[in-house]
Amino acid sequence: MAIYALGDLAPRIDPSAYIHPEAVIIGDVRIGPHSSVWPDAVLRGDDGYIEVGARSSIQDGAVLHTTAEVPTIVGDECVVGHCVHLEGCRLHDRVLAGSNCTILVEAEIHSVALVGANALVPGGMVVPSGAMALGVPARLRPDTVDLEMVMFGVRNYVERAERFRRELRRLDPPEASGS
Repeated sequence: MAIYALGDLAPRIDPSAYIHPEAVIIGDVRIGPHSSVWPDAVLRGDDGYIEVGARSSIQDGAVLHTTAEVPTIVGDECVVGHCVHLEGCRLHDRVLAGSNCTILVEAEIHSVALVGANALVPGGMVVPSGAMALGVPARLRPDTVDLEMVMFGVRNYVERAERFRRELRRLDPPEASGS
């Protein structure tokens, strides 16, 4: 796996977190217990910090970055889907960020809310608890988000991370260095 310090900025990863060998974590990144970071995800805390709470999943191809003024914060029990881009925003607890959505600087997604697949949440937008943000640009739907649906995703990725920790093994030979 590629975990890098940048000067004095070093990742802090709870020992129970699962980091896939092909994920990249750079700088001031804090990852909480039983969280997971999947293949090709990049968490780059060079300008500010990135924080991922407990039991959250950062799925394949996601990109998390910050600005110097605004950190990127993912709360507890969040599902950050495939190819999601988070930039200087805050996801409170139990948020589902659908595949390929983008959430920009100073946007705030409150607990038990959902950002739909492919949605663009512009900077400064607030998604209240229980609401859905859908479309480009995102518009709010006051539908009540099903907490059990979010928790199904959380449980699924906590269990998946444990399975990968136990069973994942590389079959192709690593490239020989210096040859």
